Amino acid sequence: MSVKVDPITLDIIENALSNARGEMDTTLKRISLSPVIREQNDAFPMICNERGQMVVGQFGSYIPGVVSQYEDDINEGDVFVWNDPYACKGSISHNNDWCVMMPIFHEGVLVGYSSMFGHMIDVGGKVPGSMPFDARSIWEEGLRIPPVKIYDKGVLNQGVLDIMLNNSRTASSNRSDLMALIAGCRTAAKRIGEICDRFGRDTYLSACDMLLDRTKIAMKALIHKYIPEEKISFTDYVDDDGRGNGPFNMTLSIYRKGDVAVFDWTGTDDQAEGPINFHIHEGLCKLFFGIYMIMAFDPDMLFNEGFYDLFEVILPEGSLLNPRFPAPLGNRLNTHTRFFDCQAGALGRQAPHLSMAAGYGTSPHFIFAGQDKDNKYFQLMELLFGGVPGRPRGDGLDGHAWWPLFSATPIEYIENYYPVIVESYRPIKDSGGAGLHRGGSGIEKVYHLLEPGEVSIHDDRETVPPWGVNGGLYGGTSSKWIKRAGSEEMERIPSKIDDLPVAPGDKVIFRTAGSGGWGDPLERDAALVARDVGRDLVSVERAEEHYGVILASDGSVDEAQTTALREKIRSVRGAPEPFSFGFEPEQREAAE
Repeated sequence: MSVKVDPITLDIIENALSNARGEMDTTLKRISLSPVIREQNDAFPMICNERGQMVVGQFGSYIPGVVSQYEDDINEGDVFVWNDPYACKGSISHNNDWCVMMPIFHEGVLVGYSSMFGHMIDVGGKVPGSMPFDARSIWEEGLRIPPVKIYDKGVLNQGVLDIMLNNSRTASSNRSDLMALIAGCRTAAKRIGEICDRFGRDTYLSACDMLLDRTKIAMKALIHKYIPEEKISFTDYVDDDGRGNGPFNMTLSIYRKGDVAVFDWTGTDDQAEGPINFHIHEGLCKLFFGIYMIMAFDPDMLFNEGFYDLFEVILPEGSLLNPRFPAPLGNRLNTHTRFFDCQAGALGRQAPHLSMAAGYGTSPHFIFAGQDKDNKYFQLMELLFGGVPGRPRGDGLDGHAWWPLFSATPIEYIENYYPVIVESYRPIKDSGGAGLHRGGSGIEKVYHLLEPGEVSIHDDRETVPPWGVNGGLYGGTSSKWIKRAGSEEMERIPSKIDDLPVAPGDKVIFRTAGSGGWGDPLERDAALVARDVGRDLVSVERAEEHYGVILASDGSVDEAQTTALREKIRSVRGAPEPFSFGFEPEQREAAE
């Protein structure tokens, strides 16, 4: 029964839901064991209404697709788990993500669902970490679990759990992380019950509907303001698929039909032979577009599924974004993150003053596995970060995650639990694209390995740099190196590699990409350029070449020479270009 909810009560319920979503994260971190979840926060919660629509969270709701497989067999105390992207229509996008869902009941009545998924550091397969860089099918990427009940009316299905853990090299941490995901969902269920007790079940359900409607109304206004009726297109590229193929073209066209924004990926390359394919759920695709528009144009909007009806998504079958089974998916984040760069580029053509440049555009992985001196297996997995792009509000962030809640693994944690010394962790000079607002810098991390083992690395943006916008320049690319024990020579490592043998004393130098700059570099305050030089983010040479800033011997700005140089550069250069790509594969001209 729908009831009218006054504005104050609605705000209280909205904030209670947001707090419950945050408490899910806190519960997860206190129980999980793996560094990827416990320290880096690679997990995503959401709370849905009784129809399975996300009311608060980070990812779009996949609940209806799972619930439909069980029809009326949804009971209090049930907890579902799955990780097979194809069996859940891309609600999670590679086998390492274990997803948990539970129905929420209040006095026997279904009032919603809570769900979380998190990255397990190993789910089997042919290499530690379960993301082989050269996989040709998903069969090589570890155990696949369709949606099953891990708890049936409150009773643990020990057989399902045993199968899941028996297929992992890291069973102990996987068990803890799985139970942490379940605990996070139960935390949300408890808080929803308390809201229903306080305000009444009907009031809670009506409030959820009103929150969805409010977001829909606000999004409709954004669509009319920023999405044109004429088609605007943008193309970016993934370097390669790990098997020697590439670059891969990703083309996005955006236009409006009435109140509906259309996001059309026609023109994107066919699915790859290697594991960079991104089997994206249509609803999740809509959420990605929605969150970008919210953060770029109206950050005060509540992020939920209320705007779904206002978006139409076209994902050509057999393409990089809609691959056919059993295409490999393990390293799909190289494509996933380029998805966001394409959004920024396309929307930047329409509203350049509100758009941002391209970022480091991937999710760099470092995996080190082996047997220590006590013959105990170890497996370090870490996500690294790079430059977050320059934006209308200011400089990009240096060495930051593209997911806002992610964080770097503390060096103390790595050195305490794994046979590794982190010798340095620093931003890379000149990797942030020049601009009125400088692009964020990539990072260099040096791992000194203390035991023999094998290393896997997965990265991108080594060939195609992150582009700049509105006159901003492109950022620096990534690179990987190894310095063998007793040698001073640096050996280049491919951006995607597995089973690289390492010995005690070897050092791996991991350099991530920077990001593009925003706005004309000649308009940047010269004092900020001098500050960046002092902080070793920009070289003296780059300050002069790209920013037109001349520094005195004491590091201060030579105002007269700077003014003269900037006037000279402007007269030769003319108006700055709207986009600065740096490197353009041959097909870019045809795509645009």
